[in-house]
Amino acid sequence: MSDVPALQLRRMINGYQVSQAIYVAATLGVADLLAGGRQTSGELAKGAGAHPDSLYRLLRALAAAGVVREEEGRSFSLTPVGELLRTDADGSLAGWAAFVGRPYHWESWANLLHSVQTGENAFHHVHGRSVWEFREEHPEEGAIFDRAMTSLTGGMTEALLESYDFGRFGTVVDVGGGNGVLLAALLQKHPQMQGVLFDDPAVVSGAEELLRELGVVERCELVGGSFFEAVPQGGDAYILKSVIHDWEDEDSVRILRVCRDAMRANATLLVLEWDLGPPNAVAGPKFSDLNMLVAPGGRERTVDEYRALFEAAGFSLEGLVPDATGRFVLEGKPA
Repeated sequence: MSDVPALQLRRMINGYQVSQAIYVAATLGVADLLAGGRQTSGELAKGAGAHPDSLYRLLRALAAAGVVREEEGRSFSLTPVGELLRTDADGSLAGWAAFVGRPYHWESWANLLHSVQTGENAFHHVHGRSVWEFREEHPEEGAIFDRAMTSLTGGMTEALLESYDFGRFGTVVDVGGGNGVLLAALLQKHPQMQGVLFDDPAVVSGAEELLRELGVVERCELVGGSFFEAVPQGGDAYILKSVIHDWEDEDSVRILRVCRDAMRANATLLVLEWDLGPPNAVAGPKFSDLNMLVAPGGRERTVDEYRALFEAAGFSLEGLVPDATGRFVLEGKPA
């Protein structure tokens, strides 16, 4: 029994090795190559453009981690875990896996010590600019990040739609809605609903194709702009999914106030975020909070902290609805 804590700690210390191995597999598209069934590492190397022996070493490590299964003759197949690395899988995490190992993001986490010692955002310390400015300057990285956000949104959308009644809203404005995955799901489920997708102009410009593919583009208006300046008026509900946690309190209140200025007196604010949870539990939000510290520069919060933001921006927190993923819909009304 004395060895158990040491083994647990060693597994935690070496966790970065697993995430990097998964990142490489996702970047090479290994899971998509295995979608048709078992292949040898040599066959996979040809399809992925990789060094055969090195790819085999990667795959056998991932097999030990439960991502793939190694069989006779250096052949491999996907496990249920590995299936989620397929880009066409329901709930696919391929986009997220292909993002987390990007060097510029990795460098931010490598400077977590700096952030903890100084309180300074690690990304800005390393790159001399915000993560948003960096991605504007490197559109190829912005595209990878957008796919990562689509990947995460796709995984949580079903749970969200099952937990909260969006059908009572006629027009929904998705503020910071990316390429419209969440809004499209809402419009598909509720044929009477109209949608407005609002985000940075460069992001919104790439959303029309997806919305058309999903059959909802005719009921969706695309608007580009900054949520620090103005958002579209006239919505019955304003959704901010995983937006507020990207910002510190002052900027968060600014965003919420801009939404408040656009809303009618009977409109509803819907903020979709984690609750940090009690001490000694719920690791996901707490490590996401560290990611906010080193990358975008925001923070995860408790329900009481969100209530304070709401009140500072002219809202009252009227409801709190959990979904199956551990996130919450915080429902606000203009005060």
